Amino acid sequence: LDFTLPERELLAESLSELAGRRVSIQSKPRGDRARYLKLARTNAATALTTRLSQHSTIHQRLMALAEFLELDKIKRMECFDISHTMGEQTIASCVVFDQNGPLRADYRRYNISGITPGDDYAAMNQVLRRRYGKAIEEDKIPDVILIDGGKGQLSQAKQVFAELDVPWDKSRPILLGVAKGSDRKAGLETLFFEAEGEGVSLPPDAPALHVIQHIRDDAHNHAISGHRKKRAKVKNTSALESIEGVGPKRRQQLLKYMGGLQPLMNASVEEIANVPGISHALAEKIYYSLKH
Repeated sequence: LDFTLPERELLAESLSELAGRRVSIQSKPRGDRARYLKLARTNAATALTTRLSQHSTIHQRLMALAEFLELDKIKRMECFDISHTMGEQTIASCVVFDQNGPLRADYRRYNISGITPGDDYAAMNQVLRRRYGKAIEEDKIPDVILIDGGKGQLSQAKQVFAELDVPWDKSRPILLGVAKGSDRKAGLETLFFEAEGEGVSLPPDAPALHVIQHIRDDAHNHAISGHRKKRAKVKNTSALESIEGVGPKRRQQLLKYMGGLQPLMNASVEEIANVPGISHALAEKIYYSLKH
């Protein structure tokens, strides 16, 4: 520190107890320590300025969106997207923004099953029922729900909320469909409040549109990353199943011993050969099958 701290010894003792090791507090350091302290202060000030600027920006954008939607304010907003490859390994994502922006601790992914492959409408119907078909705490009820898609996806959302037996006001949340523009260019989105009729387009530089793009893009990225992980897991599990000499019992033994598929994929031949019941020759076969 570059100042004298009252009760320095007591604070050092408390910090040492919390850290589980000896912590000392130095005042008015010199040389390299003084330069490190100056650098730390500069970095902290820069980080604080950046964070305050981001919060200010997100607040302004949310206020603009609230005004556009004729709401007093937006405390919570959720957005949904669907991702799959040719209808396989379908994943739905839900991302959440509060008044300070992304609330990543509340982001969720849902494995979608029991639908016709590639049926995005059924996937959206399923995820909305799973998300809102149960009791929700009052402070978790969103003011706005955005659906990444056009009239068709919005129609599914309207249908779900019309049928759900929920104790909260059916006029809340506002359901908003977000359709991509031509060539999927940002700034050309069309917003739909109803499943029929014309949509609304905001100017590309509108702050309200920017926050919609932000949460939409987060939902898209969250869905894609989850889908890719699921696709890779299915692909590699299938590779393990196709190895001659590795039946169900050996697969189970391999996964249990190695702690899962990913550690097995990263293991060396010698590490795989340490698994009970796996010979060195079979370990080599497993290793090269998973790598190639």
